[in-house]
Amino acid sequence: MRVVVVVLLVTIALLHQDFWWWDDDTLVFGFMPIGLAWHAGISLAAAGIGVVAVTWCWPRRLEVADEPLSTSDSTDEEP
Repeated sequence: MRVVVVVLLVTIALLHQDFWWWDDDTLVFGFMPIGLAWHAGISLAAAGIGVVAVTWCWPRRLEVADEPLSTSDSTDEEP
C-alpha cells in the first residue's frame, strides 16, 4: 500500500503544475477561475491521500503506549 501512496503523491505533485489552465478564462460555478478550482480539487485530493496514508501506512508499533512512570520517582510526594 505504501507504493500506491507514493505513486499518488508523485502524481498529485505533477498534476499540481497546471500550465494548461494558465490562458483559460473559463469560470467554474460562474465565479471561480478554472485554475483556482483545479487547485481546490488538488487540495482535496491531497487531503484524501493523507487520510489513506495515515489509515493504511502508519506503523502500528508507534501506537503502543510507553510504560507508565513509577510514582516513586515523583518529587510531589508529601513527607
